[in-house]
Amino acid sequence: MKNKGWMKFWYTVGICALVAVVVIGVQLGLGFLMTRMLPVDTIAMPITNMLFSAITYTLSLLILVFLVPKIIQLIKKQKKPQIISRERIGLRGLPTWTDIGLSPIGYVASIAIAAGLTWIFNFMPWFNANEAQELGYSHYMMGMERGIAFIALVVIAPIAEEIIFRGWLYGKLRVKIPKWVAILVTSVVFGAIHMQWNIGITVFAMSVVNCCLREITGTIYAGTLVHMINNGVAFFLVYVAGMV
Repeated sequence: MKNKGWMKFWYTVGICALVAVVVIGVQLGLGFLMTRMLPVDTIAMPITNMLFSAITYTLSLLILVFLVPKIIQLIKKQKKPQIISRERIGLRGLPTWTDIGLSPIGYVASIAIAAGLTWIFNFMPWFNANEAQELGYSHYMMGMERGIAFIALVVIAPIAEEIIFRGWLYGKLRVKIPKWVAILVTSVVFGAIHMQWNIGITVFAMSVVNCCLREITGTIYAGTLVHMINNGVAFFLVYVAGMV
């Protein structure tokens, strides 16, 4: 029993480290190539940032969903790589009215949890709840530039991050360890990769809610909509209303 417990522990550590290394490594690697190949003015353009996001998430997904199983196949000398089905990553069927109805409830719940955690962390002298998040877009965007930024932040990022974290990562952990532990681990990893305490707490809360929504609905669609609402509200406050 002890050996099985340690195997589950190291499996959890390994799979979380793999996701973090892949996502952050692809971002750093692609960012390095862009700085070497593109002029500074081009890098600062919204369309470049959108393409950077799209390529980063696509490469991360390809590595996790296709390359990793292939490597495991070679190591274990299997005849065929393990197939990761749509159902395994929470993409069974299409979004339902239940998903749509649960999404605003999930958003309110995530905001409430984040507010409670932020209140607790405000007692820590090193915590800054108002620290700005640098997303690579100018606050003074207009017209098409604002539309491009909206697609990147409110459409591409939520879909890709939900597939990677609540789909692939949580989908693997929930069948190996207790689901409540899988929810917390997935959410901690998701918060940690944002590398900023106040943002990490907010996305941690959202991840907890989205994992629970996956358990309720069987898919990641409701959580993806919650993520879109969250990013959409933030986008409006920052880039439209100029409140942040």
